[in-house]
Amino acid sequence: MTKLIFLPHVELCPDGAVFEVEPGITICDAALKNDIEIEHACEKSCACTTCHVIIREGFDSLEEASDNEEDMLDKAWGVEPDSRLSCQTVVGDKDLVIELPKYNINMVSESH
Repeated sequence: MTKLIFLPHVELCPDGAVFEVEPGITICDAALKNDIEIEHACEKSCACTTCHVIIREGFDSLEEASDNEEDMLDKAWGVEPDSRLSCQTVVGDKDLVIELPKYNINMVSESH
């Protein structure tokens, strides 16, 4: 099992969160299954940036982002060198520390 550590986020997980998941699940699916409501306006099809996360620890253990994911990240607000789209990032066998950005660009979701 791999430990995912979500840093505190004012709206999505004010106290932060720590839980274990089986390798092979995406960060987005793992978060959603553990009551962290990461936005995913494109229904996890790598067509938006609403599920942008920053991997604070464990980034090097992840598979490289696809060209499509890299192109989408170019449009994300607050992108950093260790940014990924959580819907495209598959958890491996190394623990991850994940930060949810304060804001995201959301041009698709109807909840805003």
